[in-house]
Amino acid sequence: MGSDPRVLVVAETDGRVGALCRGLDSLGWRTMTARTGAAAVAALTDLKLEAAIIDADHAEFTALPDALRRAAGARRLPVIALGMTEPQAAEGAIFDLVMAQAPHPAQAALRLEQLVRAAIAEEEFRLRQATFALHGATLDPGTPDPSPVRVLIAGAPDHRFIALSNTLIADGAEVVAAPTPYTAFDYLHESAFDAAVLWGAPDHAPALSIASGMKRNTRLYHIPLALYLRSEGEINLSELFNRGFSEVAAADTPEPEAAARVLALARTHRRHLAIRKALEGARGAGIMDPSTGLFTRNLFASHLGRVAEAATARRRPLSVCVMRVAETEGLTLARQGGWLDRAMPQIGAMVSRLVRVEDTAARLAPEVFALALPATPGPAARLAAERIAAVIGCTAFDAGPDRSPFVVEFRVGVAELMPGESAAAVLERASANLQAQAA
Repeated sequence: MGSDPRVLVVAETDGRVGALCRGLDSLGWRTMTARTGAAAVAALTDLKLEAAIIDADHAEFTALPDALRRAAGARRLPVIALGMTEPQAAEGAIFDLVMAQAPHPAQAALRLEQLVRAAIAEEEFRLRQATFALHGATLDPGTPDPSPVRVLIAGAPDHRFIALSNTLIADGAEVVAAPTPYTAFDYLHESAFDAAVLWGAPDHAPALSIASGMKRNTRLYHIPLALYLRSEGEINLSELFNRGFSEVAAADTPEPEAAARVLALARTHRRHLAIRKALEGARGAGIMDPSTGLFTRNLFASHLGRVAEAATARRRPLSVCVMRVAETEGLTLARQGGWLDRAMPQIGAMVSRLVRVEDTAARLAPEVFALALPATPGPAARLAAERIAAVIGCTAFDAGPDRSPFVVEFRVGVAELMPGESAAAVLERASANLQAQAA
C-alpha cells in the first residue's frame, strides 16, 4: 500500500486525536482526518482505507458508523469510537472497539492490526462458504462457544486488580485467579482460557515471565494477553507490545473500560477459534486433500479465482506463495524408504497450523504446497512463507531404523496480484519465481 493512508479519523478538532494520529503515522499506520461525515464518506470511496476512528464529540457521531460502513462497500470496515464514557455500552453492536481516551500509539496500532485481520478473516470465510457450496459441500460457520468467557487473572492481590476481577464477573465472565506464575501456568495447562490479564505490581518480572512462557508454547501462543499497569512510566509501552501483549491498560484506566477491552479480546479469540474449527471440520467434507487436510489443487484453483476477484473489488493486495520441497541428500534417502511420504501428513498439518485463519493453504502436488494470503503485499508474503518453511525445517522426521532423522527444506516463490491479472496468472508467476529462486 506504500504511503497511502490506512486509517480514517473523523474529528472536528485535533484535541483528542492529534497526538494519536502523529504516533500512528510514525508506526506505519498513516492517518487522514476528515472534519465532516461527507468528507469521510468521500475518502472511503476514493482511498484504500482499512479502519476508521471516530471522535465521540463529533456532531454526526451517531450516524457515522453505518454511513462509513456503507461507503466502504465490499470491505468489512472496523470502526473504533474514541472518547465514550461508557465503553461497554456500544461495543460489538455498533463499534468494533470503544475507548474512553486516546491510547498509546503502539497499543492503537496493535489493536488496529487485530481488528483489520479479524475483518479480513470474516470476509475470507464468506468466500470459502461460496467455494465449498460450488463443490457440493457445506461450510458451517458454527457459533463461538456460548458459555461465559474464561479469563485468567495472574498477580498478587491488589484493590484495583480485585475491582477488575469483580467487574469482569459482573459482565458475565468466569474469572480464575492465580497469585504466582507457577499457579498461572498450572491453570493454563489444565484448562482453556480466552484471555489472560497480568498485574504489573509490585514489579513487572512475574508478568513478563508468564508472557514469555506463553509465547514459547504453541498451544498458548494465541491466547490474548493484557497487562494492567500499577503506575505511569514504569516501562516502555512499545516494548510491552513487542513482547506479545495484546492490551496494556494504564494505571488510570477505569476498571469498566479495562474489563471491556479484555472481554473484546476474549470474544475475538473465540470467534477465531470457531472459524478455525469450522475450517478443520471441512476435512470431512470429501473435497479436501485426504492426507494433509489442505485444499486440493482443483479446490484451490476455484477458490483462488474468487479470492482474486474479491481482492480487486475490495482494493486489497493479494499474494500467492508456492512452496516446493527442496532436493537434498537426506531427502533422497528418505524417499527411498517412503519415509518422506509418511511425513507429509504431519508437514501438511504444520502448514495448516502456521498460517493465519484468513490464509488458504493447499497441496498442489505430492511435494508442492501453495498459500493464498489476502490483504498481504508480496514482501510480507515472502516473510510469512519463509517463516513457515523455517519452522518446518527445524523439525526432525523419522527415517527408519538405524537411520538419522531427516529434515525438510523448502524453496519458496511469491507473486502479488497485479491490476487486471487473473488468478491463474498470479499462480504461474509465483511458480516461475520459485524456479528463479532455485536456479
